[in-house]
Amino acid sequence: MKVLQGAILLLLYSISYTCFAQDQPDKATAIINFPSKFFSRVQSKTAMLDAQLTRQTEKYLQKMARREECLRRKLFKVDSNATKNLFAGSAERYAALSQKLTSDTGSSGSLGLNGEYQAYTDSLQGMLKFMGDNPKALASLRQLQSLQAKMQDADQVKEYIRERKQQISQFVQQHTNLSGLLGKDYQGFNQDVYYYSQQVREYKEMLNDPDKLTREALTILNKLPAFQAFMTKNSALAGLFSLPANYSNPASLAGLQTRDQVAALINQQVAAGGAGGQTALQANLQSAQSQLDGYKDKLSKLGAGSGDIDMPDFKPNNQKTKSFWRRLEYGTNFQTTRNSYYFPTVSDFGLSVGYKLTDRSTVGLGASYKLGWGNGIQHIAFSSQGAGLRSFVEIKIKGSLFASGGMELNYTTPFSTYQQLRNWDTWTKSGLVGVTKTVSMKSRVFKKTKVSLLWDFLSYRQVPRTQAVIFRVGYGF
Repeated sequence: MKVLQGAILLLLYSISYTCFAQDQPDKATAIINFPSKFFSRVQSKTAMLDAQLTRQTEKYLQKMARREECLRRKLFKVDSNATKNLFAGSAERYAALSQKLTSDTGSSGSLGLNGEYQAYTDSLQGMLKFMGDNPKALASLRQLQSLQAKMQDADQVKEYIRERKQQISQFVQQHTNLSGLLGKDYQGFNQDVYYYSQQVREYKEMLNDPDKLTREALTILNKLPAFQAFMTKNSALAGLFSLPANYSNPASLAGLQTRDQVAALINQQVAAGGAGGQTALQANLQSAQSQLDGYKDKLSKLGAGSGDIDMPDFKPNNQKTKSFWRRLEYGTNFQTTRNSYYFPTVSDFGLSVGYKLTDRSTVGLGASYKLGWGNGIQHIAFSSQGAGLRSFVEIKIKGSLFASGGMELNYTTPFSTYQQLRNWDTWTKSGLVGVTKTVSMKSRVFKKTKVSLLWDFLSYRQVPRTQAVIFRVGYGF
């Protein structure tokens, strides 16, 4: 795989070299020589996100329509006339939104800057348009435009269900006797609104997250003067600011205030405040900056810096909108048992995979191999001393401290062939409870270091008795 990527990058570098060697970059040569593997990767990623977004949006629309129907039947018993007005045409609107989503291919071309600006997506679309004479680039561009159209349709879905949430909430507030009638249907409606917004945000982040090869391709292509000139006229950002044709000409800056002129004007105003004017200004600026940083943190947690902020009235599970593979956590750990009269010194090396149920809890499975080291520094001998199968659960207590537990099966007899492990009668059971703490490390490799102190409450039943207190060190990746 690395060889293939290296070959592709070499082609890209050769393209850039050829273009820089001329006064006017040869666009035709770049289009012909651009690697088709790159376009295939772009097309497969956008097609995957397109299918996932369409499927999830249709699922949410159907769920919302069912919830509204349940609410309509309950509210009709309280106020039939108001209920008719509240739910008039909602089922048809959900069906229309679903129909538009499945049929929208982005062929209309009305895909301007909408909502949060995504720099990578804008650059990628500009690159595909720049390479438009390449049939594979055209196919990738059509797929990207289809996905962008679905993103805009999803934003319309979000806006509509937010309006429905507000309308139904106002109706409920006007009828105080509905608190016990609506129950989980109304609460589920609010949760669906929040989780759908989170789901769309996940897809946007995935689209705006380029892989290494794509970043390299855009970096090299950005060095081409022809591509730079093309982007200044055709990118979404250029369309937003309507850059003039001579924007890069120093003459176009005539009449604008320089940084020194602005600083001089500020100093003049501060001097009018007397001797304490500068001190007061600095204090106010520091206070304003501190408040601004606090607001940025809150906005980042709520909407990831975008306009998709929706304050939930419940405690959300941020893992719910992630795909199965993005909720997996991989890790390794080891522990060492001292030698005894019966056993040599043994180290357990384990591998595990965990699935995040919520932001605070993880369940998983693992396996281990027991390596024997011998009975002392003068009697070192490597041997297979056993194996293990593990299950575990971790629940966050506070900060980096977790409550840990699990059940394990251990084969503690030396073996030479894997056929010996099939004798399940010789496996022993372990029940573990304890605590795990994540330790902050400056090293990138050991950044997610975990230290666990566990008690095996089944060790007292084993003959010969095994170690009751277990200390493990693990690393996540």
